[in-house]
Amino acid sequence: MKPEIHPTYYTDAKVTCASCGTTWTTGSTRKELRVDVCSNCHPFFSGEAARIMDIEGQVDRFYKKLQARQSHVEAQQAREASKSSPERGIDELGLSTRATEALKRAGVDTVGQLLTLLGQGDSSVLAIAGFGQSSLTSAKKKLRSLGYDIPETAAAS
Repeated sequence: MKPEIHPTYYTDAKVTCASCGTTWTTGSTRKELRVDVCSNCHPFFSGEAARIMDIEGQVDRFYKKLQARQSHVEAQQAREASKSSPERGIDELGLSTRATEALKRAGVDTVGQLLTLLGQGDSSVLAIAGFGQSSLTSAKKKLRSLGYDIPETAAAS
């Protein structure tokens, strides 16, 4: 090394933090150093950063979104199940007023009861006064579109 071209190195340089006032010694080319933030008061080192980031409650927000999704899926499944429920009312099939009233007079109030009659054969449904072939055809189409399994029987003669 060339003499007198290097700065003086101090092994006991005093470092002072302006934020918290903490002092310590280190090696430096200056006798005294002043820093704005040290490892004692900086949020990254003191754990304040985690508290600052979690003010909104990121975990709570995640669970809230997860709960909303689960309730949406459960509601959707319940709607799908109710579409093909045998307890569904005859009114919801969208049949003509005359056909709906004829079924109600015969004591057929739910889709399950209508499916039971269809299982006995088309003639048992056609025996209901006021319920004709066109009503039977439209009822079967609507039941199939809603996902019901219509029992297959011999065609009415």
